[in-house]
Amino acid sequence: MTDHSTDHSADHDPTIVVEGLRKRYGDKQALDGLDLTVHGGTVQGILGPNGAGKTTAVRIMSTLLRPDEGRVEVAGIDAVTRPDEVRARIGLLGQYAAVDEELSGRQNLEMFGRLHHLGARRATARAEELLTRFGLTDTGTKAVKRYSGGMRRRLDLAASLISEPRVLFLDEPTTGLDPRGRTEVWNAVRSLVDGGTTVLLTTQYLEEADQLADRIAVIDRGKVIAQGTADELKTRTGGDRIDVVLHDAGQLARAASLLPGEASVDEDRRLVSAPVGDRMAALTETVRALESAGIVAEDIAVRRPTLDEVFLHLTGPTDLTKAEVEAE
Repeated sequence: MTDHSTDHSADHDPTIVVEGLRKRYGDKQALDGLDLTVHGGTVQGILGPNGAGKTTAVRIMSTLLRPDEGRVEVAGIDAVTRPDEVRARIGLLGQYAAVDEELSGRQNLEMFGRLHHLGARRATARAEELLTRFGLTDTGTKAVKRYSGGMRRRLDLAASLISEPRVLFLDEPTTGLDPRGRTEVWNAVRSLVDGGTTVLLTTQYLEEADQLADRIAVIDRGKVIAQGTADELKTRTGGDRIDVVLHDAGQLARAASLLPGEASVDEDRRLVSAPVGDRMAALTETVRALESAGIVAEDIAVRRPTLDEVFLHLTGPTDLTKAEVEAE
């Protein structure tokens, strides 16, 4: 798990610099002066509601789209005026598999190597290196159509690294994977960063950003509205909270009056929640107050805000379970 207790990005020079990025599709302003700096050897998470501009920003940074205005520099190179040089230094993994299902994992990687002009011998050697790195050596001769979802995405990651890019763009890389498959991809991404690769990650899974990202930028209406480490963003929602699950839903109002601060009530979950300052003092006082009032609690916990709560606090309610929809 990524350690968010300290922001290490200041220890690395900027690898991606975005200033004043603007892009319009007809009457829709997809990007409206977006600014972003991503430091080398880190994972930069990008969060935002549907249509916020995440995919448009990634397409511009990875040279697939030209901005209307603004500056984009990737690995020290202007991505607008020198896109070919940028493409030689980046990898891109989209939401859907790009490999040939009829070929084996090894054949796919060798093919990608040849497409990147590595030459037959180097393509074969590079394929073997990547199969080993991503734990796919034993399945290298198996047709990709027989791979699990997690194995396919690991192979996609390997293919995106065939040319040893300095920067890797991951656009919702674990969409559709089960928890085991997501964990396999997370472990692979961590190993890349340990090796010095800079990763820019967009995701609809807030847990994914919490697990992987050194820093997170929240985008809404085409601009960055908040950024920082996961812990810094969570602190912006008001700090720790105490959650109490009651045995009897009829006692929710009474329990809410006993909790410190302004409590919220969720009747369906029989849950009362309130912000707290001193974690241990709040827990002790709440237990005593409930016991004195004869209120039975099934569970009591003090926790940090989740990134879901941060997201809703910053952008308002939205549906993050659907694939991102953006203007083309």
